[in-house]
Amino acid sequence: MARSGAVLGVGVIAAVGAGGMATAKDRPPAPISLPDLSPVTDKLPAIDSLVGGSNDVSATASRAPLSQAGLTTDEIAQGADAGEALRARIMRQAEQQQSVAETTERLAAEQAAREKAAEDAAAKKAEAEAAKKKAAEEAERKAAEEAARKAEEERLAKLAASYALPLSSYTLTSSFGESGSMWSSSHTGQDFAAPTGTPVKAVHGGTITEAGWAGSYGYRIILTLDDGTEIWYCHLSSMTVTSGEVTTGDTIGRVGSTGNSSGPHLHLEVRPGGGDPVDPAAWLREHGKSI
Repeated sequence: MARSGAVLGVGVIAAVGAGGMATAKDRPPAPISLPDLSPVTDKLPAIDSLVGGSNDVSATASRAPLSQAGLTTDEIAQGADAGEALRARIMRQAEQQQSVAETTERLAAEQAAREKAAEDAAAKKAEAEAAKKKAAEEAERKAAEEAARKAEEERLAKLAASYALPLSSYTLTSSFGESGSMWSSSHTGQDFAAPTGTPVKAVHGGTITEAGWAGSYGYRIILTLDDGTEIWYCHLSSMTVTSGEVTTGDTIGRVGSTGNSSGPHLHLEVRPGGGDPVDPAAWLREHGKSI
């Protein structure tokens, strides 16, 4: 009968739940009718002989009131109520879950902050590298421009050393491309007015390929440079060199007013490759000489 009572107690606990057990002691027990099982139970061996000791669990369960179901031994010793104990356990579990949630959220926020800091650092590093690269490129560009400028200066200096103006003293008169009654079309050269007999110089080293009378050009000398450019010296009063090689600055003739001329001057023409004439002033500037 002790074992039957324990089973009955467990059944009642399962039926009413923990909350119901908290108030079960306030209700009168329901009448239960059980058959007489003594003929069967008297023949069963004692539980102590089966488990090697007294049935403490069954005894405790049969002795414990329903209001103490589900309590630990310490809770029973402290006189705890089953409902209050359950509520306390639920509260502790909720607090633990809240703590875990807060910790998870804090760790996630810290991880996000670390990732954001890493992204910002990477962005700043990339920006600094880009600025450094841009500064280096700008410095390289300026250095290249400076080098090009110096190279051009050196080139012009060399040209200036290897080229010369046709006259040391002169006055510019008719320019390239001008129109007038003196020419059949436009003016094909640059006029340098100077007194008759003023020395005329080779503008660059080359070879005298022609010298003599040339109709409206008067006395003319053609100096051919190494690149094929022809320099025409016209209206000369005399020709000092009529053939052979000359160097920059050599006197090759003298200013005059022969041919179709209105007064003593040098008519200078520049013909690249022996072709059509170009502006002598621009050509001289390209070679480091300005007039």
